[in-house]
Amino acid sequence: MTDATELHVALDAAPVIAILRASRADRFPEVADVLRFAGIRAVEFTLTTPGVLDALREYAANAPAGLTLGAGTVTTPADAQRAVEAGAGYLITPATCLDVIEEARKLHVPVIAGALTPTEILSAWRAGATMVKLFPASIGGPEYLRAVRAPLPDVPLVPTGGIGLDEAPAYLAAGATALGMGGPLIGDACESGALSALQDRAARLIEAIRR
Repeated sequence: MTDATELHVALDAAPVIAILRASRADRFPEVADVLRFAGIRAVEFTLTTPGVLDALREYAANAPAGLTLGAGTVTTPADAQRAVEAGAGYLITPATCLDVIEEARKLHVPVIAGALTPTEILSAWRAGATMVKLFPASIGGPEYLRAVRAPLPDVPLVPTGGIGLDEAPAYLAAGATALGMGGPLIGDACESGALSALQDRAARLIEAIRR
């Protein structure tokens, strides 16, 4: 069994997983700090970013209290092992990777498994996923989320992909447990964009959710 307490506490504080993806991971620690200051407590370091495991390892060693770090775009058991060794407290897959779900259970870490159709969602849930990432969420929007939740009300869903800041409340109202937020929230902050602009976007998102 996995202990998802830390992840649930982070998402109770703010139902957002911030997704960091860039051409390099050098700026991930600064971006994570800004997000935490704004009130976002769950941050995903994506494995498609060069140098991400080194960045994750260094940051996890001295991560501020109240921030939970995960690894995203985990597609193989080997990816899962490397991510957890580097300090990831949870794993996120882009698709229904049953072997990664099984590996996460062996590693005793939560896994948010990617899925789109009801069949994929139920398969991931039955395999032991902690939550299911509805991806790409923008294809069907909040109405698709609401329709899927009707027959699967016990599966905690995390819509991800193409969700605008102003759309966040609609997804939560439709039954999302949390939201995966990438580009619309992060913008170019992981490259060379102004961190003050990231702070403003994060504050806007948190305000929209609370309102």
